[in-house]
Amino acid sequence: MLKETFTLNNGVKIPKLGLGTWFIEGDKAADAVREAVKSGYRLIDTAAFYFNEKEVGEAVRTCGVPREELFITTKLWNDKQREGRQREAFEASLKELGLEYVDLYLIHWPVPEKIHETWKILEGLYEEGLVKAIGVSNFLEHHLEKLSVKANIAPAVDQFECNPYLTRQS
Repeated sequence: MLKETFTLNNGVKIPKLGLGTWFIEGDKAADAVREAVKSGYRLIDTAAFYFNEKEVGEAVRTCGVPREELFITTKLWNDKQREGRQREAFEASLKELGLEYVDLYLIHWPVPEKIHETWKILEGLYEEGLVKAIGVSNFLEHHLEKLSVKANIAPAVDQFECNPYLTRQS
């Protein structure tokens, strides 16, 4: 199961299962990533808001698996959208991770008045080759409809948490 993938709308393959690093701090994040990779995981999910990109990146760079065999996701946090600092936030994440690119970059939460501006910046990062795929996280149907009006590139992913204690509502 760990080797199985989905193919995104742009042809990029994403592993079906991965390690999420939310609530894993400091060296524990690096240890968790190394153990996950050693166990066969190839998708590692982090975010600027998790405050562990540095440790995740360190583990990615030192885990012994070539970078191109790993799939790294990170996310743009809300306040950077509101402040108009989307590009700067991406560059900070890339620096923290110590990587040349990320495989998937997501808008972490919809900021309705900034959806189009933020998406244009993500499209630019994709066109520059700094990200292999772009997408959203925690978007509901009406957010996606609003985005679709002006998007040149469709989101490859809408990532959201779903479990028995947290179900998705439209």
